[in-house]
Amino acid sequence: MKLNNNVVAFTGGGTGGHIYPGLAVADELKNIAKSKNHKISIIWIGCSKGMDKNIVEKGMGSDGTPIADMFYGIPSGKLRRYLSWQNFTDLFRIIGGYFAARKVLRKTKPAVLFSKGGFVSVPPCLAAKHLGIPVFTHECDFTLGLANRINFKSAKTMFVSYEETKNRLATADQNRVVVTGNPVRPVFYQTNPQNGLKFLGIENKDKPVLLVLGGSSGAKQINELVWNNLEWLCQNYIVVHQTGLVNNNENQEIELKNKYGNYYKPFAFIYNEMPDVVACCDVILSRAGANSIWEAAVLSKPSVLVPLCGSGTRGDQVDNAKFFEEKKAALVLLGEKADSENLKIELTKMLDISFRNEMEKNIKAMVGEKKSVNVIAQYILDQINL
Repeated sequence: MKLNNNVVAFTGGGTGGHIYPGLAVADELKNIAKSKNHKISIIWIGCSKGMDKNIVEKGMGSDGTPIADMFYGIPSGKLRRYLSWQNFTDLFRIIGGYFAARKVLRKTKPAVLFSKGGFVSVPPCLAAKHLGIPVFTHECDFTLGLANRINFKSAKTMFVSYEETKNRLATADQNRVVVTGNPVRPVFYQTNPQNGLKFLGIENKDKPVLLVLGGSSGAKQINELVWNNLEWLCQNYIVVHQTGLVNNNENQEIELKNKYGNYYKPFAFIYNEMPDVVACCDVILSRAGANSIWEAAVLSKPSVLVPLCGSGTRGDQVDNAKFFEEKKAALVLLGEKADSENLKIELTKMLDISFRNEMEKNIKAMVGEKKSVNVIAQYILDQINL
């Protein structure tokens, strides 16, 4: 099958964390190609159900136009590490996804397939391999997820965020691995802190700004930590609290906002303004999902991380948090240590400007000068001789 050098396919989904970094790469890829007078069309193969289509189609590039030119939805089955009757039914969805992806790839003939992981990415990667389409994949977490363990078998190259991730692989596999860091949306390199303060309604910044994040749904554990200690927090910080679209309490938030005035600013979810909001804050309290911590890192923001842990997770957030802690780029409240007393201890350290400045230096050293999104995009374009 003759491949079309004007088309690049992307796949990944299930959560925004498997989509936003891919969109960042696609945006950068189109920008570099345009600078060389070459137009690239982006197609995206994602889950036919859920949020994938909505996120991809709303993804706008740095030039103000949609990043993806076409979205193709395919059946998708979840990959589970435990026994479940759904493993049987999802097997048929995975098989259906393979043939649907194969049909899309035969029709569009992309020069390359780039995968950002997630269970929906496995069938397209396998189909691309069988059709002779070069596959690139990226793992954002410290340890490989199950989907990327499978996709790596189909991939020409796997990009990873950490040198240690590469070193954990078999020696024979390491020559197909490139350490790039985590791709972050270009808007995080073009922020305006003053716009962030204006959006938040902060006219007099008489205290450090603490930004609390728990993902789009919200983190019940972090929300309760904040609400239980809000009096102390508001004595020391201006608290900007993204409570989430699920784990929030609107009536309570209104009551607390009235009580603490301009020192407590709750939001269910912050959309397009998030890059500027991160830029204007002084400290971040959040989970340790790869995307959120790297978005904070490219802006050199000190963080207190409360990683999701326990039986409901494979431990990727714990690994991410420990890495940042080892680099002295974040403080970590893990497991039972995520209580009120330790929260106050760690956030008290962050009140010291010299402590924050030192952490900012460590973050800059960890992130480095190169933009990972640029490195990945250039690798893909090299594949099609641009």
